[in-house]
Amino acid sequence: MTGSPIVLASASPRRREILSGLGISVVVRPTHTDEEALDIEDDERFVEAVARLKLRHALADDLTRGQWVVTADTIVCVAGERLGKPADADEALAMLKTLAGRDHLVRTSVALGREGEGEVGLRTVVTRVWFRQAPEDELRRYVALGESFDKAGAYGVQGAASGFVRRIEGSYSNVVGLPAAEVVELLLEHGALERWP
Repeated sequence: MTGSPIVLASASPRRREILSGLGISVVVRPTHTDEEALDIEDDERFVEAVARLKLRHALADDLTRGQWVVTADTIVCVAGERLGKPADADEALAMLKTLAGRDHLVRTSVALGREGEGEVGLRTVVTRVWFRQAPEDELRRYVALGESFDKAGAYGVQGAASGFVRRIEGSYSNVVGLPAAEVVELLLEHGALERWP
C-alpha cells in the first residue's frame, strides 16, 4: 500500500488496531462531539449523523489539513432502545441485563473525507448478535473486569464477553468497532488507498 497515513479521528484503540491489522498506516487524532445534541429517532440516521458530525469537526482541525480522515460511530440497538457507552458500573449492568438472552443489532457508520472536499463517502454496517441467557452474578463479574466502560452496549466481543455470544450474523469486526471490509472498500473507492493489501 502507498500514500500518506489515514487520520483516524477516534480515541478507540480497537479501531486503530483494526486499521493497523489491515496494514493501513494510521495517525490517531480524536475529535470530540456532543452526540446528545442530535435529536434523531431513527437509529441508522442517528449513527450516520454522528459519524458525519465527527468528520466535520475533524476536518476543521488544522492538523488534518490535506489528509484523508476517517470517523466512525457505533451504537447497540435492542428492543427499541439505543445503547451507547455506560457511564458507570450500574449502567453497564443494566445494559447487559437488557442484552442477556436475546438478540441485538450493532450499527456502525464510517465517514471518509478530506479538507476541501468534505465528506466523500459513508458506509453503515449492521450486525446481529445473540447473547445467551446469563445470571446476574455472571454479568456483575463481567462488569468488574472493567471491559464495559468504553464500549457501546457495555461489552467487548473480542474479550471475555465472547462467553456470552451464541451467534453473530454479519461483520465480526463491526462488533469490535469498525467493519473492516467496508472500510477497505470505502478507502479504495475514493483513492484514500491506492491499492490493498
